[in-house]
Amino acid sequence: MVDKNSCAALYPTHEQAEEAIRVLQKAAFDIKKVSIVGKGYHQKEHPVGFYNTGERVKFWGVQGAFWGNVWGLLFGAAMFWIPGLGPVVIAGPLVVSLVGALEGVVAVGGLSALGAALYSIGIPKNSIIRYETALKSDHYLIIVHGNQKEVERAHDVLAANKPTDVAIHLS
Repeated sequence: MVDKNSCAALYPTHEQAEEAIRVLQKAAFDIKKVSIVGKGYHQKEHPVGFYNTGERVKFWGVQGAFWGNVWGLLFGAAMFWIPGLGPVVIAGPLVVSLVGALEGVVAVGGLSALGAALYSIGIPKNSIIRYETALKSDHYLIIVHGNQKEVERAHDVLAANKPTDVAIHLS
């Protein structure tokens, strides 16, 4: 089960998102409590796919190196086609919540499966709409899961890394 307290930050580029994950790692955060969501490609590019064999993940496409690096750091990885967003790549504990939302056919007030997964970990609907809008614009969403002290510290670390948006969600 994923912690219902979280700090969420949006970054406009995969380089900034990857740097934010490195900064969290250098600040001694448990990387197994970090999730990232992104579309993984630009509209002019076409995703080919990815595979996971044990602990090895391979992503084919223009941003393959980025996702390969991220998956090397984070626990769990998946690629889903989500109506309204298109192909979305997710790594970290949020994958479990999304799979649970899909398997349980969770419908939460008109939210997408990703929105339902975010809602299930305590993110309010107004923030979900903001995050999904940013994802549609090719931003990357980083979520740090943990207790209140951990997410408050994550907020300070991520805010110093200049995201376009950063917020704490406590349940």
